[in-house]
Amino acid sequence: MKAPWNFARFLPLAGRLLSRGRLPTLLFAVASKGALQGGRLGKLKDDLRLLQALCLAYWRGEYRAISPKALVSVVAGLMYFLSPLDAIPDFLPVFGMLDDIAVLAWIMKTLDGELSAFRAWRNRQQPEKLAVVERLPDTPEQLQLEGPKKN
Repeated sequence: MKAPWNFARFLPLAGRLLSRGRLPTLLFAVASKGALQGGRLGKLKDDLRLLQALCLAYWRGEYRAISPKALVSVVAGLMYFLSPLDAIPDFLPVFGMLDDIAVLAWIMKTLDGELSAFRAWRNRQQPEKLAVVERLPDTPEQLQLEGPKKN
């Protein structure tokens, strides 16, 4: 399946964000926008949470069974979701979130195998461990101090 229009430009940006250790800042921004736009996302709100959980588990070194290409795609999708100036600018009422939703849906479909493996990993974890792994601290700086962990 072909990537959504305008998504490809976010791939190199995502690679740079990961290499510079800026994932915590992205995750806080996504959590903030996700909370504000929650009602407009529908079922994709759960998908967005799954992508955030995957990134948090990766950052903390708890889950590394994802290909580098898939991780970059997830991060690029989250960056696209955050960008106010994408294929359809977010400030346009009603229509502004449509392309964001389409990109997130495309990520979920394209990376279904990788995300299914992550779901299976999550299901094998103790709830107490998941609560720690997937918790966002109060600030991005606190998360920055925690990682990234290498396994």
